[in-house]
Amino acid sequence: MHNSDITIIGGGVMGLLTAREFHCAGASVTVLEKNLCGQESSWAGGGILSPLYPWRQAAAISDLVLPSIKRYPELAAQLHADTGIDPEWTQSGLLITQNPDVDVARQWCEKNHIKVETPDDTFFQNLNAQTNQPIFLPEIANIRNPRFLQALKQDLLNKGVHLIENCEISVFTLEHQRLHDVHTNHGKFSVNEIVLTTGAWTRSIFQQLLIGLLDMPEIYPAKGQMLLFDTPPNTLRHIVLEGDRYLIPRRDGKILAGSTVEHDVFHKELTIEAHEQLTHFATTLFPTLNDAPMIKHWAGLRPATDDGVPYIGRHPEISNLSLSAGHFRNGLTMAPTSAQLLVDLVLNRPPVVSPEPYQFFKHLPKAPL
Repeated sequence: MHNSDITIIGGGVMGLLTAREFHCAGASVTVLEKNLCGQESSWAGGGILSPLYPWRQAAAISDLVLPSIKRYPELAAQLHADTGIDPEWTQSGLLITQNPDVDVARQWCEKNHIKVETPDDTFFQNLNAQTNQPIFLPEIANIRNPRFLQALKQDLLNKGVHLIENCEISVFTLEHQRLHDVHTNHGKFSVNEIVLTTGAWTRSIFQQLLIGLLDMPEIYPAKGQMLLFDTPPNTLRHIVLEGDRYLIPRRDGKILAGSTVEHDVFHKELTIEAHEQLTHFATTLFPTLNDAPMIKHWAGLRPATDDGVPYIGRHPEISNLSLSAGHFRNGLTMAPTSAQLLVDLVLNRPPVVSPEPYQFFKHLPKAPL
């Protein structure tokens, strides 16, 4: 089997972008994915290229988000040019209808050079919004994540990266604090450097296959359910965020409504309750959707951490194991910089951002002085 420089386990957006970053740095890469690449959390999300209310998030999240969203236009254009698949990066702008902390929001935007405007009445002509100091961020974009993942996968295949799908891992060979082999239903892979980009399944991999290690990431599944409505193009001009729910317009007129956050749920079963909640939210906020067919209802499992800050870096006990997981609701938004940081650390390059907030011991209480 391929003896690549880098073996990545997990073929979501984090794994695929990390593979691309390693390949561009000259490394040979194999990606092992238990299902089909990009079909889990990366596929299921909405594709808003911003955290919800970023000023309420940890600074470590913004540190990954801000450089990532700057890279997306060029990344999407490059993937489109190289694969013929358009990820539909679209600068639709983000209308946030309720901002009781509007001063903090404006300060964050000013500090981070994010354009912010006060929306006039025309923004709300077709919306039944419950406004409280609304703001509009005109530069925020969305990306059609299933198309983005499709383009990313094709780009890696074109580059000669080995993508092995439907690949279940049964055993790791661990000797002298180093992983030597990965046993799978596709055979045994010898490994040099190994990277886990396994999302919500990361903790279970440690519990089942890396037994006895002290340092285990605190990552939990958080199910999210979404609905999709079909409308003519330009029916909704902007992403609209109200409370903890949102509507996202696609170029072809499809409108996503999301999303639930259901903690510690390790299945993707759809519920009538979520369907009713999301339908009520969407049709109340944007009454036009009362006449639009609802064409899809799905769920994904996000990899949640207590503070939304992911683990990115080397494992403190296993010398050739690294991890990039736990991005919760912001995986797509943080992915380009997360991938770059992980590759920087593995290849001993100067890190794109300070790695400290993402290390394994980031959640441990600080020792008294």
